[in-house]
Amino acid sequence: MGGTVLVLGGRSEIGVAVARRLAGREASTVVLAARPREEPAPELPGATVEVVPFDADDLASHRPLLDDVVSRHGLDIAVVAFGLLGDQARAEADAAHAVQIVHTDYVAHVQVLTELAQVMRERGRGTIVVFSSVAGARVRRANYVYGSAKAGLDGFASGLADALHGTGVRLLLVRPGFVIGRMTEGMTPAPFSSTPDQVADATVAALRAGRGEVWVPRLLQPVFALLRHAPRALWRRMPR
Repeated sequence: MGGTVLVLGGRSEIGVAVARRLAGREASTVVLAARPREEPAPELPGATVEVVPFDADDLASHRPLLDDVVSRHGLDIAVVAFGLLGDQARAEADAAHAVQIVHTDYVAHVQVLTELAQVMRERGRGTIVVFSSVAGARVRRANYVYGSAKAGLDGFASGLADALHGTGVRLLLVRPGFVIGRMTEGMTPAPFSSTPDQVADATVAALRAGRGEVWVPRLLQPVFALLRHAPRALWRRMPR
């Protein structure tokens, strides 16, 4: 029956879409953790929705938030869906912006994933969903700041999944390609693009099947298995 789903990055299109699919079956309660905004919480039929303040870059706030959610609702599934695409051109000239991207997309994830793992280990159960990206499979010159952060996150999450084996806690690592949504508005979609709903469908299907990782769309896995071996001179010219 339904338990509690926590979405860290509760304004994320993908995070909310995943929660919507879990509501009523895996989730009777959905906690959306996000920076405060003057907009109503989304309706998720089948679940009670609560919105709590969350700033991913405020590392010291992560554990108190998790402890509060667990004390009031318990915690069964945590969907880590926050992130910052940033501006590559600006990041190449502005070191502070480059660090901001890496802090949000890697450092903040390391902090909250470590805390989540500890909380769920203590409870002896739980599932963590982490969104990596094909941008981290092999970092491209066109978005190397964001890609490098995702590469680090992918490696960290993969190692954490192995560390959690046998503890009753599992981790699902999702590697989407280009996602057409608010974050990429105005950008030309890359080949094999998907929508937030398609990513959510694949994520929930993998979650229910007990899988440890999923590429979205699946075709990207064999494509990147080949592209990893592309000559550097060719790879350097690859678009975002």
